[in-house]
Amino acid sequence: MSEVTQEHHWPCTSCGADLTYAPGQSDLVCQHCGHAQAITAASPAKKARSLGEIALAAGLAEADDTENTEDVRSTSCPSCGAVVEFSGASHAADCPFCATPVVVDTGTHRRQKPQALVPFALTEDQARDALTKWLGSLWFAPNSLLEYTRKGRTMAGIYVPFWSFDSDTASRYTGQRGEHYYETQTVSVMVDGKRESREDRVQKTRWYSASGKVARFFDDMLVMASKSLPKRLGNDLTTWDLAKLEPYSPDYLAGFQAEGYTVVLRDGHSEARERMEAIIEQDVRRDIGGDEQLISSVDTDWRGETFKHILLPIWTAAYKYSGKSYQFVVNGQTGEVQGERPYSWWKIGSVVLLVAAVVLGAVYLNDPSTLGLPEPSWMD
Repeated sequence: MSEVTQEHHWPCTSCGADLTYAPGQSDLVCQHCGHAQAITAASPAKKARSLGEIALAAGLAEADDTENTEDVRSTSCPSCGAVVEFSGASHAADCPFCATPVVVDTGTHRRQKPQALVPFALTEDQARDALTKWLGSLWFAPNSLLEYTRKGRTMAGIYVPFWSFDSDTASRYTGQRGEHYYETQTVSVMVDGKRESREDRVQKTRWYSASGKVARFFDDMLVMASKSLPKRLGNDLTTWDLAKLEPYSPDYLAGFQAEGYTVVLRDGHSEARERMEAIIEQDVRRDIGGDEQLISSVDTDWRGETFKHILLPIWTAAYKYSGKSYQFVVNGQTGEVQGERPYSWWKIGSVVLLVAAVVLGAVYLNDPSTLGLPEPSWMD
């Protein structure tokens, strides 16, 4: 099957300039004349189809047939004719020559297209305010870091791909339950150079065999399907309201960037399984009870496994300090901030010197002779 690159362009019906998606609204807005154009709402049938779960086995079988993907594509800008290159898995960007929002349809290099997305709710200014407030709460952050955000440096709005997994699980386990008890023992200790006997309470543990079953339904276990952000940052942004998912439409990408997944479904599923297994282990420990638990085996039956491929909105910013780059991300729906923070060693050094001065001052006031200094006259 030949791949067809689809271009999307949103001319304003009022002035002909380019429309962009307005965060928090259901409109495309012209930045030139202010004209707003509503995004066509998906029909109930299409919405149900787009937001429906896909059987995992079917998705993995399809992925096995499409391992060869195209990493670099290009398309002609519909406004100025420039050839816009899309590197990696990106499929949306502004034309670097005339800033026209251009989208290459997400099916151009993979068959598993995004089913849905959560539209941006925060504007760039709101995201910058959230980032500035977060940075202002950091101790020992360089002053230049706050100035970086306060000066209105550009942040990038990016739709980042995620896999969402569901699974119904039933797990049988075997192990042991440990219950603490205490015995009083006489021990010999040295006190002021003399050996004395003392009674101490010593903790011991009785172990009992344990076995049983636990069950849990996992709903929307999210795994970031991109490698462009540190995994810790992307996966920590977990306060998503997936009830706000909308069927995928290129209209929501107008004026924003978007990434295609670079973590394939099979690898995403493996990561989700690992995280689910860690939660199941916690369930097993609670079911065993006692003061300590030893788990010998856990046999899990995974049933009804499904997935969705979705895009979630993130505002990103990068900051260079002392030759190193630091990344910050803002949840484009809630305003939650995560980031890699630099430290100002000048600030840290100043605090260390201040603390040392306070300690020395306290010592001097209490006993000046310890520092080899004369007593202050007021102490005479």
